[in-house]
Amino acid sequence: MGLCLLFALMPGVGDASPRFKAGDPPYLEREEVQRFIQEQVDEGFDEDELRALFANTDGLQRVLDLISAPAEARPWKDYRPIFLTRQRIEAGVRFWEEHEATLLRAQERFRVNPDIIVAIIGVETFYGRHAGGFPVFDALVTLGFDYPPRADFFRSELAHYLRLVREEGLDLLGTKGSYAGAMGRGQFISSSYREYAVDFNGDGRRDLLNSWPDAIGSVANYFRRHGWSMGEPVVVRAQVEGDDYKALVSRPYRARHSLEDLAEKGIKPVSSVDPDARFSVIELEAEEGTQVWLGYENFYVITRYNRSPLYAMAVYELAREIREAREAELRRGDGS
Repeated sequence: MGLCLLFALMPGVGDASPRFKAGDPPYLEREEVQRFIQEQVDEGFDEDELRALFANTDGLQRVLDLISAPAEARPWKDYRPIFLTRQRIEAGVRFWEEHEATLLRAQERFRVNPDIIVAIIGVETFYGRHAGGFPVFDALVTLGFDYPPRADFFRSELAHYLRLVREEGLDLLGTKGSYAGAMGRGQFISSSYREYAVDFNGDGRRDLLNSWPDAIGSVANYFRRHGWSMGEPVVVRAQVEGDDYKALVSRPYRARHSLEDLAEKGIKPVSSVDPDARFSVIELEAEEGTQVWLGYENFYVITRYNRSPLYAMAVYELAREIREAREAELRRGDGS
């Protein structure tokens, strides 16, 4: 999975308790660090080099502060304006124009809509402008050994990062990314980089830090591997009666509820849908009040990149806005 802001709604995330302090006591004094080092030595890494790495990092307190207050903890009315801006939409149109051939090739190979690829990169890094400024190694050490709610996960990612550096020739200490250790133009965590990244420009490397073709192809491959259905819908707005619908709002957002299931809870799509379709139920707090949406399986696929329904909805809406803006621009160019 991705990626920046990845851990928004997981258990333990958002706990702003001051008990989490980076680098205290020093890492090499801790038994869990010694065990981790030995595990990596057993996998072929040099013990002296690993000990030197841990001895020379003090951890990053800012990482602990940020993971305690993720953007996805906000309501939709505050989250949406972060990503649905005129500047990001226009930048998305320009990005599509600049990389049209690569996006078309990714569509043909992986069967993923170009607007979704463009929107993911737009949300994740604003088309490469905001790829993160935290040293990935230091961030993962901090979270792996100073953030107990997700320590096992981040230690696993740290182990993946060491292997990724060895496999792809990354700068171990110089590579930077998000506070959660996601890196590159599509913000892949280390395990996702190793599993889903592709060499899409044919230079023999999977370079998500500097290669736009590799970033585009890797995002598309991630979506294909998680079951994206090109051309299929993502969400449809719903109207509800009463509060019974709340019983169907739950994670993960697999599309498993039939229209009959929805009707029993007072939920009805506002437009025509396939009578055999299945849906998840999504609740958003918008400016005008509560919105209820029905998610198709493609919505669930977006949440595999980031588990927050707010993130998935932002990607969907940004993709739609970019596509419509591009189509309008093409019509003007044709004089129609």
